Amino acid sequence: MSGIILDTSVIIAFEKGRLDLDAWLDSLAPDDAAAAIASITVSELLHGVERDASARAPARRAWLNDLIATFAVLDFDEECARVHAELWAGLEKAGHPIGSHDMLIAATALCHDMRVATFNLKDFRRVPHLKVISP
Repeated sequence: MSGIILDTSVIIAFEKGRLDLDAWLDSLAPDDAAAAIASITVSELLHGVERDASARAPARRAWLNDLIATFAVLDFDEECARVHAELWAGLEKAGHPIGSHDMLIAATALCHDMRVATFNLKDFRRVPHLKVISP
């Protein structure tokens, strides 16, 4: 397993100054430090900026654009869609569904054989075979 996908909760904690993301990534083993973000995370983060009507919005948008340029963005492609469909059906059958965006992130991580870094351990730990870590 190589690398981690940063969940939206991790990026938000970093933006709000509650997490030193660079120091945390530096503390990981070299293979784990290869961090990426899922395309749905980009959408979630951009959505937050689009909703921001404050004077901070332009600075947040610039910060987010710089952040997105820093990490590989993993697309949700056909292979991920197949993993997602299987995961979705399995979680529904087990009576343990999670949020649709979290499911897309989990499927992307499984598809790319990566772990998910999140503060939302409760939901992501419901996903079979997904390796989850918390900063």
